[in-house]
Amino acid sequence: MASQVETVDHELLQTDPLTLSAWILTQQHRSPGARGRLTVLLNAIGVGCKFVASAVRRAGLAGMMGMAGSENVQGEDQKKLDVIANEVFKNSLRRSGQCCILITEEEDEPIFIEKEHRGIYIVVRGCPWVEAHSAGLVGRFLQQAAPQDAVDFSVGTIFGIYKAKDPQAELAGNSTLEDVLRPGTEMVAAGYCMYGSMAYMMITTGNGVAGFTLDPTLGEFVITHPKVQVPPRGTIYSINEGNAANWDPATTKYVENCKSGQYNNGKPYSLRYVGSMVADVHRTLLYGGIFMYPADKKSPSGKLRVLYECFPMAFLVEQAGGKATTGTSRTMEIVPTSIHGRAPIYLGSKEEVEEIERLKKECGCQ
Repeated sequence: MASQVETVDHELLQTDPLTLSAWILTQQHRSPGARGRLTVLLNAIGVGCKFVASAVRRAGLAGMMGMAGSENVQGEDQKKLDVIANEVFKNSLRRSGQCCILITEEEDEPIFIEKEHRGIYIVVRGCPWVEAHSAGLVGRFLQQAAPQDAVDFSVGTIFGIYKAKDPQAELAGNSTLEDVLRPGTEMVAAGYCMYGSMAYMMITTGNGVAGFTLDPTLGEFVITHPKVQVPPRGTIYSINEGNAANWDPATTKYVENCKSGQYNNGKPYSLRYVGSMVADVHRTLLYGGIFMYPADKKSPSGKLRVLYECFPMAFLVEQAGGKATTGTSRTMEIVPTSIHGRAPIYLGSKEEVEEIERLKKECGCQ
């Protein structure tokens, strides 16, 4: 299926590039009463992404995917890139002066920013480089592969931003978990950066989705996809079929229908599954289809974290005209009960996700 993504005239890019910083400023100008605080924060995130992208290019993804010899709070092995990115983003966000609370996959508890650097935004950030079950295999593959084989494997950072419920209370240091455990509908911005042979960023501030590519000669993210739109249907499904024996009947039926061609005039859908959420969702945003990480017998609450994986990706997909659901309810309306809580997720083309919801209702699956 041809991509429905609007692209930029490349001749124009050579003489009038729209950078991420400039785009963020245009979003600020469209928001009456905006004081530039979110602009500063988003630029700080952009700097962190550029630093990590540069580290990946210098050291090579194979070297950065090695194990750091420690585990994160989820009990998952930390990769070198996890550790480096966590420190880079903590420092960049703290120095911005716009963040009051930082939630990261690598830290058990919320990070409350000290008074001299405190702002009014809460940032939630995930590093879903590679699924834990496949991280070691991928690391060994990258270390052994020829450069041309390893170069196309992509990993990334996901982020979401909330504005404090009571900005004055936050500035006074009266932050609580209530400021964090909020539905995704209250996010004011979200995005991800994908690192690999190139670095790509997708971002939304609630007015559609824009995509950027890091130009290493300029050292800037330059807009390449001004208005991302997910096609209403796709011909690609993305799921870990190694878990098929543990799926619920609705997910099993949907995948069987994809393979049999029921949704595509007898032509089967293509399976594409990298095992890196950022890479799989990036493809889904551009070309349509569906990304699925359902609850199953092994993980009855789902595997992906609500605050810093499900919410930001759901926000992006919805802003691009797609849909995101747990299978029975809208992902963005979940009210988290813990900062590392998990949920099932199905996201992508609207009609594909609605078909999953129909099958769930038909079989009475949760």
